[in-house]
Amino acid sequence: MVSEGDTAPTFTATYRGSDHEDFDLADHLGDGPVVLAFFPGAFTPPCSNEMVSLQERHDRFVDAGATLFGVSADSSFAQGAFADEHDLGFGLVSDMAGDGIEAYGLSMDIPDLGLYGIANRAVFVIDEDGTVTYSWIADDPTNEPDYEEILDAVAAA
Repeated sequence: MVSEGDTAPTFTATYRGSDHEDFDLADHLGDGPVVLAFFPGAFTPPCSNEMVSLQERHDRFVDAGATLFGVSADSSFAQGAFADEHDLGFGLVSDMAGDGIEAYGLSMDIPDLGLYGIANRAVFVIDEDGTVTYSWIADDPTNEPDYEEILDAVAAA
């Protein structure tokens, strides 16, 4: 489990929806804070609520110099459709291999829904030096984070 003060694990995946661009977290460190918002699955009500809530605050993240990414085990095609449906202006990272989800200790299963190896809902703020300065992990994946608390953590990073 990744905690505040830890060096943020870097990982590679795919992002930008159906454009299938390579994502490497290391490429985004050193240019302002990075916010990783892990979520269980696109198109589920709690995940839709969370991503829309982050989008509503996206300008504030940008104004604070932060780069925001949503991360899930969904395919980049599903994420592209999800981003289009909700007009998301930040990148969604498709971690289908689970490298980032595992590195952050967030892998979970919901057998009743046939979901295995998905991400628990969590938010990490990483400073320019690659240190985790804020960590929130849901006790229940239907819970949402405190968005103002995340923005405060970004301002302090």
